[in-house]
Amino acid sequence: MNTLTHPSDFAALLQRFFTDRLLQQQAASPRTVAAYRDAFRLLLGYAEDQCHKSAAQLTLLDINADLIVGFLAYLEEERHNTVRSRNARLAAIRAFAQYVASQCPPAIFIAQRILAIPMKRTDKPMLGFLSRSEAKALLDAPGRETWSGRRDRALLKVLYNTGARVSELIGIRVNDLELDVTPSVRLHGKGRKQRTVPLWKDTATEVRRWIDFAGLHTDQALLPNRWGRPMTRSNVAERIALAADSAAKGCPSLLGRSISPHTLR
Repeated sequence: MNTLTHPSDFAALLQRFFTDRLLQQQAASPRTVAAYRDAFRLLLGYAEDQCHKSAAQLTLLDINADLIVGFLAYLEEERHNTVRSRNARLAAIRAFAQYVASQCPPAIFIAQRILAIPMKRTDKPMLGFLSRSEAKALLDAPGRETWSGRRDRALLKVLYNTGARVSELIGIRVNDLELDVTPSVRLHGKGRKQRTVPLWKDTATEVRRWIDFAGLHTDQALLPNRWGRPMTRSNVAERIALAADSAAKGCPSLLGRSISPHTLR
């Protein structure tokens, strides 16, 4: 039986890549597994169209460097993915190619050609920043009269204080906070990495007020939406944009500015 031309061998390798390599050997985070899953869902769909066969009939010979190059072009030209998204999909495919090279010697040449496909370089835009007065206007913009305003004040101050990524921010639970002797928050980053960041007195006070006001329990998200579930990335971006619009009324230099979560980092 030829490993390169039999569909069941390709299917078995792909399954073991996820179950053995990612989950057991590398203990990949759920976000990484989901990103790799999405990459292969798109790749297999593209391969079906190009090879005129179902995903169940695809073989290792079908998933070659020429197909991958075409897939990357399809992502950018037809799906209008950014270079960053294109590179993320390629990273998932290259990880699989490395696994194939170690598990299936007859496929080493195919894997080497895929591994030789380069990441595409992209120019990083210059990040904006806020002056001290602009930052203060933004942090003070949400009012304390409403539930969402109180939450947004805590959100902005924690984000500005810690420099957390949005994924770290929305992942904070009440039991990740130490607000008594030496205020701090435990952030859960990429790859299950954790770090503890000190909280300023003003931030700790705002967070304490918010927890008491909302009646949050220790196992709840610090920044929930109206239904009690953790906020999403888009929720956070929308609330920051709303606060920026409000702050611009008293701080004209914010007019027309695009304030993102990364601006506060």
